[in-house]
Amino acid sequence: MSDKLTPKDFATSQEVRWCPGCGDYAILKTMQKVLADVGADPANTAFVSGIGCAARFPYYVETYGFHTIHGRAPTIATGLKLANPALDVWVVTGDGDSLSIGGNHLMHALRRNVGLKILLFNNEIYGLTKGQYSPTSRIGTKSPSSPKGSVDTPVSPGQVAMGCGAHFFARGVDTDKAGMSDVLQQAHAFVGTSFVEIFQNCIVYNEDVFADFTERKTAADTQLHLKHGEPMLFGKHNDKGIRFNQDTWSLEVVDATESPDEVLVHDESNAVVARMLIDLHMPVALGVIYRQPAVSFEDAFYAHHPSRMKRTKSVKDFIRGPSSWTVD
Repeated sequence: MSDKLTPKDFATSQEVRWCPGCGDYAILKTMQKVLADVGADPANTAFVSGIGCAARFPYYVETYGFHTIHGRAPTIATGLKLANPALDVWVVTGDGDSLSIGGNHLMHALRRNVGLKILLFNNEIYGLTKGQYSPTSRIGTKSPSSPKGSVDTPVSPGQVAMGCGAHFFARGVDTDKAGMSDVLQQAHAFVGTSFVEIFQNCIVYNEDVFADFTERKTAADTQLHLKHGEPMLFGKHNDKGIRFNQDTWSLEVVDATESPDEVLVHDESNAVVARMLIDLHMPVALGVIYRQPAVSFEDAFYAHHPSRMKRTKSVKDFIRGPSSWTVD
């Protein structure tokens, strides 16, 4: 496009309606800025969502969009990407939408490495349906469906991704504009499925569930911002680091000023360390945790079926094409 677009060019005329203070507002603003920064073409971009609070996203982005059905956004997005591989296809989903009824569909999108950018808004609760506990809710979470506290073991989106053979997994925090922007830009540039978990605050039904690592006053000591090829340092003065404990086969915090040589250097291609980082309780690992480039599903598909790239002129031509027949 000749003229550079601004974030306002990606904002629709629709009234943005989430609960006041919802983390979705911050994510939306960051997303609109990222689209402008990467030079996205609104006519070549589509957002696909399922059901839930996060699923309202396509109404508020001035691109093409599909508000689909519960849990099936990755499936519809896969069809869209196959129909037109040149499209930038984003999937917006929640922890209930994607990891409960949609778990099977998410799994296959990840393992196939379809060229989708999947954003999972994780607030550890069902917001739209009034606060039931979700697949990511912690043990003890009290809700209308678990008044005495949930006894379910929560699902880890990152471990699900790694188990399904995902090639890109990253994390961000709704209110961290700089960190989120960097993660989204890297997700956009990745060829294949980029899966991003966003810690998002539900101010009504699960307020401050992530406060132990998102509070600004203590964030320097509770967040580990990963950069490929750089030491895993954190703390106000980068005086703390992460090392591998050979005795326990786990990651632990070390005084980086006393043992600088023991601090691990982040390698995005190391799947073993990525799994450990996902499970690291404190500090919480953010940024691109795992990235392993591979051929995307759509590229592999059309390399195997080059004739499928031929476009039909109309729906009528498609319906009455070589795959149909007449019964006398």
